[in-house]
Amino acid sequence: MAKLLVVVLIVSFLTFMLTKLLPGSPVNLILGSEAGNPAARAALEDRLGLNLPVWQQYLNYLHVLIFEQDPGYSYLQEIPTTTYLSQRLPATIELMFLAQFLSLAIAIPTALYSAYKANSAADKLITTSSFGLISVPAFALAPFLVFVFAIQLAWVPSGGYARITEEGLVENLRSIALPLLVLITGLTAVYTRLLRSDLIATLQEDFVLMARSKGLTTRHILLRHALRPSSFSLLTVFALNFGTLIGGSIIVEVFFSTPGVGSLLIEQIFKREYLVVQGIVLVIATFFVVINFITDILYGVLDPRVRRAGV
Repeated sequence: MAKLLVVVLIVSFLTFMLTKLLPGSPVNLILGSEAGNPAARAALEDRLGLNLPVWQQYLNYLHVLIFEQDPGYSYLQEIPTTTYLSQRLPATIELMFLAQFLSLAIAIPTALYSAYKANSAADKLITTSSFGLISVPAFALAPFLVFVFAIQLAWVPSGGYARITEEGLVENLRSIALPLLVLITGLTAVYTRLLRSDLIATLQEDFVLMARSKGLTTRHILLRHALRPSSFSLLTVFALNFGTLIGGSIIVEVFFSTPGVGSLLIEQIFKREYLVVQGIVLVIATFFVVINFITDILYGVLDPRVRRAGV
């Protein structure tokens, strides 16, 4: 746990320092035409603490963050970062969890079948399709899906986000169908390729040959003997993608006008709301660290040898 706190602390410091290197100043943004007035500028810098040395600004930021649980606020609108996040996190979290688990639901049975039928026509078709899907970027796939499903077929809207609490579950799912499909396409292809290659190696192990010699069914061998030890690479990438999706689905969120954390981050960077940017990056980093911590625990669940090695 101490290591997690150290990592978050380092991330907060690096984020703070990097935002200081970005061009522009919140003083110019707030004062507007009065930015050239030295007295007004000095008074605002003093009120915001921007006239202090950088190290002292960071310590003040850290003090507020730790003791007041306040990751900052918007200079222009004076809205807390937590308010922004509470408005934007639901859309990102919904997309993230649905994309991850739907991808797994498709990838695991596909990879099991592909590994079992290795080098067959079906396996070659799955492998080729996976390579093709991986190579298609989100910015190319998104407009194609909009053209087909939103414009030509008119099955789903081309953008926006319908909240469950306001418009119901059906409209909510229709509004995220296209961004979800873009995310699932790449994730499923990666998970299928990764798990397939590990399964093929596992199926050559002695304990699998022993299980076959005992007359166990193929289904039993694949699900009970081969899948579990073949899941380490999949679990690692699955966990990393959680951290990536919470802030990395920027192209998808911006293209489909989804009010998520990724689009919020872009908006605040263009507005030079660097204090809000720091808070968003810190939340993403903390989430990333926690997910990786949980992943380390799950390694021991998948293989007791990992747990015993750490004792």
